[in-house]
Amino acid sequence: MPEPTGPLHFAATAKPQWTVPVATIGGLPIAVIDRVQSAELMVDAALARRDSGRPPYVFTSANGQVLSMCAGDPHIRDLFLAADLIHADGMPMVFISRLFHRTPLPERVATTDLFHDVARVAQQRGASIYLLGAAKSVMSKAAPRIRALYPDLKIAGAGGGYLRRDGDEERIIAEINAARPDILFLGLGAPAEQWFAARYRDRLHGVGLIKTSGGLFDFISGKNRRAPDWMQRAGLEWAYRIYLEPRRLAGRYLMTNPHAIFLLLTRTGRNSAAPMTESAPAP
Repeated sequence: MPEPTGPLHFAATAKPQWTVPVATIGGLPIAVIDRVQSAELMVDAALARRDSGRPPYVFTSANGQVLSMCAGDPHIRDLFLAADLIHADGMPMVFISRLFHRTPLPERVATTDLFHDVARVAQQRGASIYLLGAAKSVMSKAAPRIRALYPDLKIAGAGGGYLRRDGDEERIIAEINAARPDILFLGLGAPAEQWFAARYRDRLHGVGLIKTSGGLFDFISGKNRRAPDWMQRAGLEWAYRIYLEPRRLAGRYLMTNPHAIFLLLTRTGRNSAAPMTESAPAP
């Protein structure tokens, strides 16, 4: 059954408030929003949360692999539905929305691209960010690269590693709370990063917004390469990734891609339904 969807309303105080249309794509409520609007919304929402005493918003992303995981595991699906907004990080989702919806998804909102849009807006408005995830060797290259690209961007902190040892999570929560970043970019991979966000959002005091980021830091560091633009536009970035890492990724995509196509064709709603809202607190 397609998830009932409609506009998402974000309100940190009585004002400002933002409304984002939502459409059911492959069984998940996907935000109908482009990258520029997403970057503005993320910074606006994060700054509105600053010193509010309220838990951070959680923005995440979905692609074909995520659709397949969510359809196969209700617990993973619940983690994604617990997010305040889900971006479309897959061109097939954009293509199918053009067939089913009067107002289709305007474009793919890949976190690897969105990060740079957010960084530019954040450094203009004085919003700070925290980078968490990837291997320590990767973060040791990604963080300096970000500082070089955006010298006026406030990087409140950066932590590498996948939080696998006892005490890692408690330590990093304390470090993030001490840094009080407006936006936390969380690159632990799905569904670990969604689990972390859902479990700890109420304990991350001073964080305005969490953005799950997948392999973002691998790309920024130069460890992984993006597909050529034409392959990205054609929805074939997965094929390029198989070309680069056939042993690790071939089996995964051969299993999830057909399932994702089935979900896109059978669990994409044709019309929006009841709105999903977050009420503003009383003034």
